[in-house]
Amino acid sequence: MNVELYWLLPTIAALSALFLFLGWYIASRVGQNKISVAEERAKEIVEAAEKEAVHIKKEKLLEVKDELFHKKQEIEKELNRQRNKLHTREKQLTTKEESINGRSELLTTQEDKLKQTEERIERKEQELQDRIDRVRSIIEEQTEKLERISGISRDDARSVLMENMISDAKLQAAQQLKEIRDEMKGTAKKEAQRVILQAIQRTASDHSVETTVSVLNLASEDMKGRIIGREGRNIRAFEAATGIDVIVDDTPEAVILSGFDPFRREVARIALETLMADGRIHPARIEEVVEKVRKDLEEEIFRVGENTLLDVGIHNVHNEIKKLVGKMKFRSSYGQNLLQHSIEVAWLCGIMAAELGLDAKIATRAGLLHDIGKTLDRNIEGPHALLGMDLAKKFREHPIIINAIGSHHDDIPMESPYAPLVQAADAISGARPGARRESLEGYVKRLEKLETIATGFEGVAKTYAIQAGREVRVMVEHDRIDDTLADQLATDIAEKIQNEMEYPGQIKVTVIREKRSIAFAK
Repeated sequence: MNVELYWLLPTIAALSALFLFLGWYIASRVGQNKISVAEERAKEIVEAAEKEAVHIKKEKLLEVKDELFHKKQEIEKELNRQRNKLHTREKQLTTKEESINGRSELLTTQEDKLKQTEERIERKEQELQDRIDRVRSIIEEQTEKLERISGISRDDARSVLMENMISDAKLQAAQQLKEIRDEMKGTAKKEAQRVILQAIQRTASDHSVETTVSVLNLASEDMKGRIIGREGRNIRAFEAATGIDVIVDDTPEAVILSGFDPFRREVARIALETLMADGRIHPARIEEVVEKVRKDLEEEIFRVGENTLLDVGIHNVHNEIKKLVGKMKFRSSYGQNLLQHSIEVAWLCGIMAAELGLDAKIATRAGLLHDIGKTLDRNIEGPHALLGMDLAKKFREHPIIINAIGSHHDDIPMESPYAPLVQAADAISGARPGARRESLEGYVKRLEKLETIATGFEGVAKTYAIQAGREVRVMVEHDRIDDTLADQLATDIAEKIQNEMEYPGQIKVTVIREKRSIAFAK
């Protein structure tokens, strides 16, 4: 077997080589055929593309020609339209030119007529001037004759005539002013009285004059000795802690607390009552009780302010404003409790604002806060109206309320109708009988100033301040002041009093003019 295989190996090798050659030959022939087919396919694609390009080129050329044709037609249409428009315009210009020519001829005719009219007017003017000259000469002759007859020169006659005319004009003006003033007073006074009376009738307030002392009743006379303490140490400690004078006198079973600060006086009263109830009265205990009472009273102040604001229907108020409103309970103005006064002003403002068609809430708020500047400490200088205005600005109150607070004593100009309402309500509340206390010295000075102001006017003979300064009676010289000027004098005196004085309520000015004729029978 091995020998046979050995002889077959060359044959197998030759066959393998033959097959390899045949395979290579066949493959090369197949490749050449494929290349030939691809080349023919490429030639066909190129020829088709060239044909397509030629076709597309022809289509594009046709499209361009169509577009050019359409553009040409549009341009021709536009040219025709412009030609028609120019033709029409040319016709219009021709018509206008003919019209202008006609008007020119008409103007020429009118100009000729005007020249003729001017010539006639010049002739008339000349004739009129001649007549004026003749009249003037006649007037001069008549004037000279009148001067010779009357014995008065022309300038003197003119002066007399002017004086008479001025006197007549003054008299007529005074009479018209009197009629206008009487009519305005009649309507305005009735309306103002109606509003104020309704506001006062609907506001019923209690009036009490604050004092500077508080009387504290004792259980027995022995308590006076305990209050004084050994060698007066208790009473000295109490006065130092409260700032209030304690007066222990012969008054049976009572001591007097004296001080100008109502808050301190109230602290002293409550503290002394607490000490007497507790029984332990010595300096250390006094300081402890006084401090506790002061803190409790400060909390009470906040509650009073909060309740007051709720009572008058005011909401959304800063907490510091609430404290200041509560402080008003322990402040007084001319002996009148500041909180009661402010509440009354708030109600009056609200009622009058409602009657006048204004916002009652804004008026009530402005009335309650108008004297808030009086609650500040004494070391802050300035008018209380302006201090209150600064506080209102600080706590972002409404600009109308800020102006009403600052202007209720005319420290700044009034900018809204609410400001005079606050001023009027403040005067009404302060002018109520018994509402305020006035010192004798200030009362006398006010009466003297009233009489001095009235006496300073020309033609006034005597003045009398009566009815506790609520009225001024002015006696005038009858030969210098007539009835019409008497009305004007009363108005002038009232305006000067209003500008130069501060007073609660209103002051009536009465001007009296009389003539007395006296004869004696002998």
